[in-house]
Amino acid sequence: MEAGELHSGELKRGVISDVDYYPHGKKPIHEVLHDHVLDSPQQIAVLWYGREITYVELSRWVQHFAVYLMRIGVKRGDRVALFLHNCPQYLVAHYAVQTIGAVVSPCSPSFKALELEYQLTDMATEVLITSDHLYSIVADVRERTSLRHVIATHYGELLPTALTLHCPREICEERRSTPFATDFFAAIAQVTDQEVKQVIFPTVTLEDVSLLVYTSGSTGLPKGAMLSYGNTLFKTAAAAKANGVNPYDRILAVMPLCHIAGMLMGLTIPIYTGCSVVLLYRFDPVSVAEAVSRVGCTWWYSTTPMNITIMQTPFSETYDWSTLRTNVCTSFGVQLTEEIAAKWHEYTSGCPVYEAAYGLSETHTADTYMPRDAVKWGTHGRALDATEIRIVDLHTGVEAPHGTEGEIVVRNPGVFQGYWRNDTATARTLRGGWVYTGDLGRVDEDGYLTFIGRIKEMIKVSGFSVFPEDVEALLMHHPGVAQVAVIGVPDETRGQVVKAFVVLQEEMRNRINEYVIIEWATDHMASYKVPKMVEFRQQLPMSSAGKVLRRLLVNEER
Repeated sequence: MEAGELHSGELKRGVISDVDYYPHGKKPIHEVLHDHVLDSPQQIAVLWYGREITYVELSRWVQHFAVYLMRIGVKRGDRVALFLHNCPQYLVAHYAVQTIGAVVSPCSPSFKALELEYQLTDMATEVLITSDHLYSIVADVRERTSLRHVIATHYGELLPTALTLHCPREICEERRSTPFATDFFAAIAQVTDQEVKQVIFPTVTLEDVSLLVYTSGSTGLPKGAMLSYGNTLFKTAAAAKANGVNPYDRILAVMPLCHIAGMLMGLTIPIYTGCSVVLLYRFDPVSVAEAVSRVGCTWWYSTTPMNITIMQTPFSETYDWSTLRTNVCTSFGVQLTEEIAAKWHEYTSGCPVYEAAYGLSETHTADTYMPRDAVKWGTHGRALDATEIRIVDLHTGVEAPHGTEGEIVVRNPGVFQGYWRNDTATARTLRGGWVYTGDLGRVDEDGYLTFIGRIKEMIKVSGFSVFPEDVEALLMHHPGVAQVAVIGVPDETRGQVVKAFVVLQEEMRNRINEYVIIEWATDHMASYKVPKMVEFRQQLPMSSAGKVLRRLLVNEER
């Protein structure tokens, strides 16, 4: 089969119109940010626990910090690491780096020293932007990397005197010592307005690499996916239109900006559309409720556990949720079901919640969207415009008909440029413009995609294929289960068997043992899916974005 051919089982959306999708013109998003200064200078760009930052202020900080980066030798194409939690400084650093044609590489703030050292070494960066909270980790690895410049900020620096939202205690603390680091706002203050007017920033094209996003992967070391300005522009514009985001929205951003989905929903879509982003350092149920009630948030990207936690938090139902009109959600840890959505709709007096999208770092995420007026539960929605999705047989590579399971392959203008310094992995994943995702899925007759699981995480039990997500979704129906993760472990007679790691509901702890779970599973699922072992945990290993890290559980079993 030729890569460009279309077949009956393939899902394709039409080619996009530049006029409809790119009202600002086809340009990098940092240029759109600066355009907003002319169009709506006093529009609020970021709200940070009561501090209002206008587009004028944000643009000024970005340009001044961009000049500072040029001063210290950062050039077009250089990699700059961002090792930060959510904060306004993250947006400033991100867009300043891209303003000078350099490449942003986000590092998860949950990283420990070895993880940070690996990414910094692999990308060969000399510049890192971090916080005083994370500085000790940077100091630990600094001499083992090529770092020459460390710029540190304090999360509390931009907090207002009078907070309007519940604020995590850790960002209200006094600044910690950061020897050998340059202060973030001191660096900005070094640059004058006159210097900014005189500087000529490097010219960038939409084909230039602007992001180096490291994929966690189910096996092997993380790889840096190279994404261009054009990849980001397309996915931002298309996702904003599909989800109906407009300049009058107030988007609540809780998901980590360092994560590709959090970046799309909380950093590029708000700036591209010219709306306001209400930024939170991390998820807190009270902060979310106050942000909606007091600030009037209209749009939120969440994970299912966040919605459940809010509904279980005392007094949160007393807040006014009436402004929240859209809540797209990802089923990290807990499957979003129609029942949970109905409870949320009632709880918020009318806000719908539904699956956000299917996507991956290599496509700048959000390759699908869920039509809010045609939600199909258990699926991840339909293909975004200008996106082709097909399902191919795992063994033959031939396209499979509707309803048949196979590997998901994707092609659209968001597809990455390849892996950083890894031609072998690039050739394996990127073929003829198509991304071979390594995910198992199916497309139904209405064009809705269902993600089933990672092919590499598939469990083979006596010849039967078992996917962790399938067993986890079934176990979540047990009234005592709060969270669950499933892996395969070796077995002499069956090849592998299923092992479940279970977090029990608070009130059920010490009242349920593994035999209760196994007996319930025997009555509710096929015999080959039934866990043969159950281990109870207080919590599951999670990424900073809230995704269960099964690979860490697999490593524990080795």
